Amino acid sequence: MRLPFYILIPLTLIGLVVFLTFKNSKESLACGNPDSTGEIQTDQKYAIFEGKKVSVPELADTLSQSKILGSTSGEEKWIEVDLSEQKLRAWEGNNLFLETLVSTGLPWFPTPTGEFRIWAKVRATKMEGGSGKYYYYLPNVPYVMFIESDKIPGFRGYSLHGTYWHNDFGKVHSHGCVNLPTSVAEKLYYWANPPLPEDKKSIYAIEDKTAGTRVTIHE
Repeated sequence: MRLPFYILIPLTLIGLVVFLTFKNSKESLACGNPDSTGEIQTDQKYAIFEGKKVSVPELADTLSQSKILGSTSGEEKWIEVDLSEQKLRAWEGNNLFLETLVSTGLPWFPTPTGEFRIWAKVRATKMEGGSGKYYYYLPNVPYVMFIESDKIPGFRGYSLHGTYWHNDFGKVHSHGCVNLPTSVAEKLYYWANPPLPEDKKSIYAIEDKTAGTRVTIHE
């Protein structure tokens, strides 16, 4: 049965609005704020994730990089994210530094693939976005490493970071970022380049785009 013309027009307009809204939401997707200073918000007690209220753990306002620096073999450091396995591996040349399960992007908020560089690292930042069931409000996301490529600019906010709001690694959960167990993210944060200056909570590899550790994300 063919629908009358006067019904088809509003249905078409509604479909177009829904499509453009979804398209723009994906294009403007940002897991976090790349301009964060890295300062910890001590007044934030609760987060919201997948419709649930989650307590925000207290983050030590100290720097512990001297205790957990990776080895300095001289080999190139690089990070591999395997979306099909939901695993991250950090390498020094062909030597494995660490391996962990992760949670990457949901099917409608996919983690981008390709070759990236870490262009910024911040000790903590707030992440907020999504809508409905998938709305999230996450203060003090720890050990955040923002990545960019020639195709994915840094302002999009894709990153690798610690995770306190779920412990279901090995399954997709994110809005495009790579969720890591916080203890692993801490090691990776201080191991990866650009190196963090003493007593600093953020660092940006702006002048030399190759200064940040290479991140390869693949299916």
